[in-house]
Amino acid sequence: MTPPPVVDAHHHVWDLAVRDQDWITGEELAPIRRTFTLADLEPEARAAGVVSSVLVQTVAVAEETPEFLALADGSTLVAGVVGWTDLTAPDVSDTLAALRALPGGDRLVGIRHQVQGEPDPEWLLRPDVLRGLRAVAAAGLVYDLVVRPHQLPAAVRAAALLPELSFVLDHAGKPPVARRATHPWADGLRALAALPNTACKLSGLVTEADPRSWTVEDLRPYADTVIEAFGPSRLMYGSDWPVCLLAAGYTDVLDTARELTGGLGETDRRSVLAGTAQRVYGLREPAVRHPQEASARQPRFRCGTLEACPNCRKSKPCGTS
Repeated sequence: MTPPPVVDAHHHVWDLAVRDQDWITGEELAPIRRTFTLADLEPEARAAGVVSSVLVQTVAVAEETPEFLALADGSTLVAGVVGWTDLTAPDVSDTLAALRALPGGDRLVGIRHQVQGEPDPEWLLRPDVLRGLRAVAAAGLVYDLVVRPHQLPAAVRAAALLPELSFVLDHAGKPPVARRATHPWADGLRALAALPNTACKLSGLVTEADPRSWTVEDLRPYADTVIEAFGPSRLMYGSDWPVCLLAAGYTDVLDTARELTGGLGETDRRSVLAGTAQRVYGLREPAVRHPQEASARQPRFRCGTLEACPNCRKSKPCGTS
């Protein structure tokens, strides 16, 4: 039997010739301190049965989101982009409208900020942040939550205050898999799942475990908790490529997700592997263009990427080829 189609609801790309990824530091992250492009991902994704994907921001830099939208505009894989904007800025609504007007702006489906790096555990509850989140909701976008377990209570309160906004929890809220602990993660996760305007990504678990010795059974208690809390209709698969490469290959991560959801019925598994992401993000199948048309639409830079020219660091073509 042919496996059902898959939507990869969470992956990244970056080009270190364009912009540093200042979070990739230390010996443990050294294997991913290099450039990763869509050209690297696409063959693996297609071979694994992935029909579309969501490209997620990596750094809090305004230029990255227009670059990602341009990438999506020239891609037959990327159906959605979760970008970044400064939620605390007074003109956040105007900024979101401007992003929507760019080439590929129709692929903008959500916004994310690295809340996990904020020292204030209640950052999400700041008045200026809540104002920005309301603008995200008014724009018809989703908000991706990347938080650690101690930040889940604030995420719960923010989601309760903004029932008009859909929140998607990245990486299942980063459970402490390597320590084989569940508290306080499980309580916070269940509290968030109790709110109807929330969903969750079955992603990032392999890198929360011991990257050298993890097994599927190490992950199962956490996956079971997530499945029970959110249900298949609010759970979506994501690879977290290329970060996942610290612990497992692209296909290995997908195979692990299939094994962790093996106890579900076929309809529920299809929801986790594709349907939930399509519904929550409002994804459309990326148009399959004639190769010449796709080539003509993609900005060409001397660096050979679509993100930006390494000479001028602009997100628009500078004229070099």
